[in-house]
Amino acid sequence: MLTVKSADGTSIAYDKTGEGPAVVLVAGAFSYRKFPMLQKLAAELSTRFTVYNYDRRGRGDSGDNQPYDVQREIEDLQAVVDVAGGTANVWGLSSGAILSLRAAAAGVPMNKLALYDPPFRVDASAPLPPADFAVRLQELVAADKRGEAVKYMMTKGMGAPGFAIAIMRLLPVWKNLTGLAHTLPYDTAVLGSAANGRPLVAEEWEPVKVPTLAIAGGKAPAAIQTGTKALVDVLPDATYKVLPGQSHNVSAKALAPVLSEFFVQ
Repeated sequence: MLTVKSADGTSIAYDKTGEGPAVVLVAGAFSYRKFPMLQKLAAELSTRFTVYNYDRRGRGDSGDNQPYDVQREIEDLQAVVDVAGGTANVWGLSSGAILSLRAAAAGVPMNKLALYDPPFRVDASAPLPPADFAVRLQELVAADKRGEAVKYMMTKGMGAPGFAIAIMRLLPVWKNLTGLAHTLPYDTAVLGSAANGRPLVAEEWEPVKVPTLAIAGGKAPAAIQTGTKALVDVLPDATYKVLPGQSHNVSAKALAPVLSEFFVQ
């Protein structure tokens, strides 16, 4: 494990593996650098790239200086990119995809940007989180009701069925999920208005000039696929790709070849 100081002094932990052009992995909700899928993806990419797999603030071995602000997370990613040589290829998963987009819009240097299932919701007729979703989630976290916060995020925010949560509570993974509950409001802050069922505002994303590959899982919810397509329409230089047979929980073996081809073009 290595560490780098972010602009506000927060210690950001990361692993560095492989050799070649730099690739930074940006985790989504409920994930961190030791999340099995991220470790497998880092191993797959390390045969051709130098991979920087880091813990977003508040997760794993990274610090969590307060108060939280999305700009601080952008600075964290900037710090990792600086360590990687001042620019890098960046891949983001789910809310990490939107964080990566916001970082690119803010001027964090990137060679190329790849996204998987950014959770944009642009269809008002599709299921949407409640209007007070972010407020209620913060209340549950503030009250240290970690299990309830995880359930609320998964059911009301991500559309998971209640029976799936009941099963998860019985599995070892539940401890990991509740251990990250305090970071869930960070993910909702990163999303901002991205899940309100309204069309994307082109002006918000126009500053993302970096070549971008927006990937949707073929088995991902229809709303995410629609949102990913809508994103491509408002980015200056973006390509849309569907990864057949893949859900939101994407396989590293299926994803790595797609990223490798894109990053070396």
